[in-house]
Amino acid sequence: MGVLADHAIRDMLTRSEISAEPEVIDAQVQPASLDLRLGARAWRVRASFLAGEGRTVAERLEEFEMHQIDLTDGAVLEKGCVYVVPLMERLALPDGIQAVANAKSSTGRLDLLTRLITDEGVEFDRIAPGYDGPLFAEICPRSFSVLVRPGMRLNQIRFRDGQAVLTDPALMALHESTPLVDGPAVIDQGLGFSVDLKPAEGDLVGYRAKPHTGVIDLDNIGYYDPAEYWEPIHAQNGQIILDPGAFYILVSREAVHIPPDYAAEMAPYLAMVGEFRVHYAGFFDPGFGNVDAGGAGARGVLEVRCHEAPFVLEHGQIVGRLVYEKMQSRPDRLYGADLASNYQGQGLKLSKHFRGL
Repeated sequence: MGVLADHAIRDMLTRSEISAEPEVIDAQVQPASLDLRLGARAWRVRASFLAGEGRTVAERLEEFEMHQIDLTDGAVLEKGCVYVVPLMERLALPDGIQAVANAKSSTGRLDLLTRLITDEGVEFDRIAPGYDGPLFAEICPRSFSVLVRPGMRLNQIRFRDGQAVLTDPALMALHESTPLVDGPAVIDQGLGFSVDLKPAEGDLVGYRAKPHTGVIDLDNIGYYDPAEYWEPIHAQNGQIILDPGAFYILVSREAVHIPPDYAAEMAPYLAMVGEFRVHYAGFFDPGFGNVDAGGAGARGVLEVRCHEAPFVLEHGQIVGRLVYEKMQSRPDRLYGADLASNYQGQGLKLSKHFRGL
């Protein structure tokens, strides 16, 4: 029981439970997930959709298609539009193995809404045991238009054998033996985390995406001037007012730790605490923030979008929770150890596409 580790994912590849054209490369295999690659063609569609029971994505594309785009030489996905891109990978899941997908960290930090859809699917990002068929990414750039090419990895998939979510008592026991945060643990259906609006130095607390910017080529790493895309947010009194429709990068007050035998997923906090969404990219791999993997605790970056009305966000306010799961076995490699992990030991940080501040 538990989340499948990297070596178990490789076993799935050997058994053709995961297949791809071209074949999966080693760099796609993460400690507890597999990166998924864009195919060579995109469909611009009128609206987001799910295939629904008894129907395929191809059938629904015929219904909602506006036009097709060849990605071979690179193509721009426009801000505010919805696209569907077939992925290079497909699944033939055995009974008992389910899958869940999520956007990669850099994807979420660009406000690039990316969700997995499947034939006969009735939920985004959720795949039932026994699914045998293709995978598709629904992509909706919210803040920036982006240039994409075949093979780019915007989302990732995690596999589970049964359910291994830690109960609150088990999570508290784990925290007492291996501290999960650098302070008191607020545990209620997961490990609560709060927003940091009183930094130890200065008054910079985050960034807000500018409304009119240039295109971002997702292959350009450490390339773009943050000032052309982001407005810095300062707070002198430990609070900020979120504007409806605006997108913010903030950071958690707590430095979190994922032990090597566990994985975690960031889940939204109860809607009653405010009209905003906190996180788009939700996987935390084994070893995130782990001392042995070069972490010594790492802040959780919060990707925040306010909804209906302006909302006052205050320092220390609980905004989300981490749901911990037991790994089926320890990964061969941990996040940040022998891997090109962009966000190990992070604090407030934009996506890897921007030059350092």
